[in-house]
Amino acid sequence: MCPSDSPGGKLKTIHKSAKLANVLYDVRGPIVEAAKQMEDEGQKIIKLNIGNLAPFGFDAPEEIQQDMIRNLPESSGYSDSKGIFAARKAVMHYSQQQGVAGVSLDDIYLGNGASELIVMAANALLDDGDEMLVPSPDYPLWTAATSLSGGKPVHYRCDEANGWMPDLDDIRAKITSNTKGLVVINPNNPTGALYSDELLSGLVQIARDHGLVLLADEVYDKVLYEGEKHTAMASLSTDVLTLTFNSLSKAYRACGYRAGWMVISGDKSCAKDYIEGLNMLANLKLGSNVPGQWAIQTALGGYQSINDLVKEGGRLRRQRDLAYELITAIPGVTCVKPKAALYMFPRLDPLMYPIPDDRQFFMEVLRATRVMLVQGTGFNYPDQQHFRIVFLPHEDDLREAVGRLAKFLEGWRKRHGT
Repeated sequence: MCPSDSPGGKLKTIHKSAKLANVLYDVRGPIVEAAKQMEDEGQKIIKLNIGNLAPFGFDAPEEIQQDMIRNLPESSGYSDSKGIFAARKAVMHYSQQQGVAGVSLDDIYLGNGASELIVMAANALLDDGDEMLVPSPDYPLWTAATSLSGGKPVHYRCDEANGWMPDLDDIRAKITSNTKGLVVINPNNPTGALYSDELLSGLVQIARDHGLVLLADEVYDKVLYEGEKHTAMASLSTDVLTLTFNSLSKAYRACGYRAGWMVISGDKSCAKDYIEGLNMLANLKLGSNVPGQWAIQTALGGYQSINDLVKEGGRLRRQRDLAYELITAIPGVTCVKPKAALYMFPRLDPLMYPIPDDRQFFMEVLRATRVMLVQGTGFNYPDQQHFRIVFLPHEDDLREAVGRLAKFLEGWRKRHGT
């Protein structure tokens, strides 16, 4: 019995907030905790669960590191609540290069990664009961941020049969009088999909027709394969209020720098009160990590080494191709080949793999193979048949990891007679 519940006790059992009921982040969830325990016991785990590039030898460009070092003497104090001038100006120029009109320095907020700014944007936008349209599968931070803000995440369908493209009809059908915003993740995490201009224009039109705020998560905008081009959503309208999120984490291999930005564009005349709320929250956090901010100008204006990694023969391109080849060679496993980002989202044929609980299934995979994956329901996807694989490990490790998974699935089929 909890001491606080004993007779005469003054304290009671302390429970977590009810706002956490819909918060899910299995990218760092129970399977990760089990993997840590296995590592503590001396077992070596191949981690295909998270897009953390540094452990796999993807280092931030040296010129970025050097700029941070040179500016450390200037980094002891707080920055402006929106961030340092040089970094915000670089983001402004980057937005202009993408074709985004009407962006000024005042429209740019720097934060400790895009994740902090996503939570800030949701907190400023949503009242209790307000609804946010979020893709399914999603990057689970969006669902969590909506819930923590008192809002209700409403998941719209991304169609696997159509290359994981958002279903515009499904989005329209789920809009109510309480809907405040539409989240678009492009390039997409966890599927690796890249959206066409036609589709993006359709999403912009839905936001326009229903007076929604567009929230565009474009963190992987430079991680593109086979010559694909990314279109910034904010470049497709001057009237729809659009918040664009990006960071140094992926394209510049700088997850630990915690340097991200948010850009407000479109018609801001009807959003003065909302922007005031964003400014209040920015002031409340005083400012973001200053050393990381110093990396932004050099990153955006310097040599784009990500292009060497994603081109034909580049390391990321080779690993994507190998992972896709290996995973789709397993009987009963299909996958839409990703056009962008660091992930793919394969499907297990339910006739061959009738899985009642995908979290338990991939916990079993971990214990049997020492390969860590994340189940599809961890991305708010409504079936038990999907999982996300990260293709960051070196090719030998990818072969080993997928080989172990293939062997496990073969044994599973034999045990279950499928």
